[in-house]
Amino acid sequence: MSLERPSFEGGDEPREWPPEEAVVIRHEEEPTLWKRTKIAGILRGRRRVESERVRADLPVALDRLVEERVPPFEDDDGKVVTLEDGTISIPVYREELVVTKRTVLAERIVIRKESVTETRRVEAELRRERVELSTEGDVEVIGDGVDAAAGRRG
Repeated sequence: MSLERPSFEGGDEPREWPPEEAVVIRHEEEPTLWKRTKIAGILRGRRRVESERVRADLPVALDRLVEERVPPFEDDDGKVVTLEDGTISIPVYREELVVTKRTVLAERIVIRKESVTETRRVEAELRRERVELSTEGDVEVIGDGVDAAAGRRG
């Protein structure tokens, strides 16, 4: 837009001002307003704590856990159970050592008797006594069949 040939909008197309009219530009001042904070005074406060001892007996409700150890139920599945009265039954496990031994066939021993003939050399010292008779004079010895060495009749 130029000042020599001003145009204005109106309708479908921009049009130029008619030459018999003059264009005047108007200025206006606007005030700028702002605020600043100024200390008006100081207010000081002091806190004082007063204490008073009070005694009173008041009932206070406390929950306590009461422990009861019982053996497991018959057909117990080992799960945490809430009983009818609202108590909770918690299973406690312990490790139990289980040793199983069984007899297993390891081997069979067959024993049989064998008769074996062996030749062994045996050495021993045997004593044998012999009796020899000698005669002098006119003595006659008649044999009775006794072997004096063996002590048997022969």
